[in-house]
Amino acid sequence: MEAFLHQLFSGLATGGIYAALALALVMIYQSTHHINFAQGEMAMFSTYLAWTFIDAGVPYWIAFVATVGVSFVLGVIIERVVVRPVEHAPVLSVVIVFIALLVILNSVAGWIYSYTIKTFPSPFEWEAVRNPYLAPHEIGTVGVTVVVLLLLYAFFRYTSLGLAMRAAAQNPVSSRLAGIRVGWMLALGWGLAAAIGAIAGMMIAPVVYLDPNMMSGIMLYAFAAALLGGIDNPIGAVIGGFVVGVVENLAGAYVVGTELKLTVALVLIIGVLLFKPSGLFGRRYVTRV
Repeated sequence: MEAFLHQLFSGLATGGIYAALALALVMIYQSTHHINFAQGEMAMFSTYLAWTFIDAGVPYWIAFVATVGVSFVLGVIIERVVVRPVEHAPVLSVVIVFIALLVILNSVAGWIYSYTIKTFPSPFEWEAVRNPYLAPHEIGTVGVTVVVLLLLYAFFRYTSLGLAMRAAAQNPVSSRLAGIRVGWMLALGWGLAAAIGAIAGMMIAPVVYLDPNMMSGIMLYAFAAALLGGIDNPIGAVIGGFVVGVVENLAGAYVVGTELKLTVALVLIIGVLLFKPSGLFGRRYVTRV
C-alpha cells in the first residue's frame, strides 16, 4: 500500500508539470487555434538561461524570477516576429513555422551549450522534510505549480488586463469593436505561455537532467493532458495534466513497466482523438451546413 501511495503522490507531482505545460498549450491554441509544437523547446531554452544565471553565481530564486521575465519577453518577441506574419497563412504553413521554431531552438541550444547532459539544482532539498510518499523536490514542485495556477486564475478572473486577454482570444472581432488592442493581447498571451513553460522546465530539470532534448517526452504527456481535458478549456487541461501524471506513474509501475511508460501518452492521445475529440471538458462545436 505504501508503494502504491508513493506512485500516486509522485504522479500528482509530475502531473503538475504536465498541467502547467498543457495550460501553456491551451493559451496559445485559444489565441491562434494552432498547437505550438515548439512549446517544449521554448521551455528547454529558458531552462538553459536559468542554468546560465545559476552557473554565474546568481542565487537560485533571483535566477528563477529573471528567467521567467526574460522568457516572457522572448515569448512576446516570437509572437510579433515569427507568428504574426503567418497569422492568416494556411494551416500547413503555420505548422511548418512551429516545427521550424522547434528545430531552430533545439539546434541553437545544442550549439551554445553542447549536447552534454548537465545537472540542474533543486531549491527544495530540505533535510527536515522527509516522508515515504514524496521527495522534497516533488513537494516543492507541487507547491510552485499550485501557486502559479492560482495566480493565473486570479489574473484572468479579476484583473482588467486578464479579462481583455480572454476576450481577445475568444472573440477578436467584438474585442476590437470594444477598443481592445487584440494584437498586443495575443502577444501577451504568448509571453505568459513562455513564462509558464519556463517554470515547468525549471521544475522538471532536476529530475530529467538538462539537455536540448529534455522536453521531448514530457511534451507528449502535456499534449495528452491538453487533449484529455479539452484543448480549448484551461481548467480541463490542468485537470488532464494531473490525471495523465497519475495514470503514467501507475501504469509504468504496475502495467507496462518503466521502459514503455511513454506509450501511455500515445495511447491516451489516440484514445481521446478516436472516442472524444473535444476532450472531457472541451466544447463541441456544431455547424449548420
